[in-house]
Amino acid sequence: MSPRTPLPQTIQIYLPQGDPAGIRMAEITTRTVRVFEVPRPLLRDFRDMPESKQVAIYFLFGSSSSGLPSCYIGQSGSVGDRLKQHSDKKDFWDRALVAVSLTNAWTNTHTGYMEWQAIQNATQAGRYELHNGNEASNPHTPPPLESDCREYLETISVLLTTLGYPALEPVREISLAGTLGRGSAAETLFFRESGTDARARPTTEGLLVLVGSVGKAIARPSLSASLARRRVALVEQGIAEVRGEDYVFVKDHLFSSPSTAGAIVLGGNINGRITWKTADGRTFQQLEDQALSA
Repeated sequence: MSPRTPLPQTIQIYLPQGDPAGIRMAEITTRTVRVFEVPRPLLRDFRDMPESKQVAIYFLFGSSSSGLPSCYIGQSGSVGDRLKQHSDKKDFWDRALVAVSLTNAWTNTHTGYMEWQAIQNATQAGRYELHNGNEASNPHTPPPLESDCREYLETISVLLTTLGYPALEPVREISLAGTLGRGSAAETLFFRESGTDARARPTTEGLLVLVGSVGKAIARPSLSASLARRRVALVEQGIAEVRGEDYVFVKDHLFSSPSTAGAIVLGGNINGRITWKTADGRTFQQLEDQALSA
């Protein structure tokens, strides 16, 4: 999926059971795709809906044994029956996200191509541990149909992200001092406290710590128990490695805040808003203040 120029869009979310924690239906009002979010305990309710009999592409979300968010991507000619099979055989998932055509126009050719492309996009985005392995291959798809499928999948990606599951979306870097959407390059921020040497870039979702960043292997007593467990989990998930006294990132990793990122790198509590700095010494906080005062 090629990078998309952000456009204003209206998304409608409907609660068919009147429960915000129950089944949710989302759609972009100008498109012909609808996405259902189905909690696993309500699978029987979804199977009573007519859309459960349609050709669909679906996403199962949950957690792996290592704690990493997990996803399985599939497609089916009768999605309700297929999800029932997964309920019997797959343990990891607790939410199913199901995309269908509002005009019931999709065929297995459509969903076969979208399944393959979605797996490629999810692999490139790297946000979830995929359970697919090598199950999907690139099917032969006529060029006009392929073009339609790319548009459908773009809509699906927006709806998944809106519902809280950005499986197909790459992490989007932004300039803190610039304006989102105007093409300003993201600043590289440096963290060099107590002998650490880490680099990161701001994103719309937090701070992306870059591969090769070096922190402290031994945590300080000030580090909270939850963050200490998270440091261990990042090693177990293959995102970081302990090399002697160093805690080294071997993959880029997104943190929700600069303080969380700094605490994981340092192994101790710290105010990341003033310790992550540009090469010329401006702090994360100063960059935000600069943008707000512009």
